[in-house]
Amino acid sequence: MSEVRVFPSIPTKILLPIDFSPSSKAALEMASDLALHFHAELFLVNVIPFFPTTTLPDFVPEESFLKEARTQVEKHLAKCHAVLSGKGIKAKTILEIGNDVAGNIMEVVDREHIDMVVISTHGISGWHPLIFGSIAEKVVKLVQCPLLLLRSAKPNPDLKTPSTRSMEWW
Repeated sequence: MSEVRVFPSIPTKILLPIDFSPSSKAALEMASDLALHFHAELFLVNVIPFFPTTTLPDFVPEESFLKEARTQVEKHLAKCHAVLSGKGIKAKTILEIGNDVAGNIMEVVDREHIDMVVISTHGISGWHPLIFGSIAEKVVKLVQCPLLLLRSAKPNPDLKTPSTRSMEWW
């Protein structure tokens, strides 16, 4: 009986940074298709930004902000996990808190030995990405494994187009 070889180009662990935006929903659909195709484990990571106390107004207590954000993220991740499990995809959800979102994503890549990253870009323009930089751009520059970058159109708040798929992720 011949030994089955696993080629390094076939991912076994796929990471998807997810922020529950429409573009990350499209990326989740693509990542779940890849995970099914390759029989890979899918890692969903959400990073809650941690702001220094000097940047938050006095009327927004940091502890309650983080608690509420954590509750919402955990709820969304649990729903995504349930949908993925229903499709037969092995999935793990990770919630990180930090002030360097791209850095937190890279820590998960290293810690979990990720061999493929799927990430979406929001297509946002203007001064914000120029000053702060794009998270997707930073990950593209830093990641050492194969990466699939999905570019989405700029969000248009006037258009409310339903997903082409029937799955309700969040």
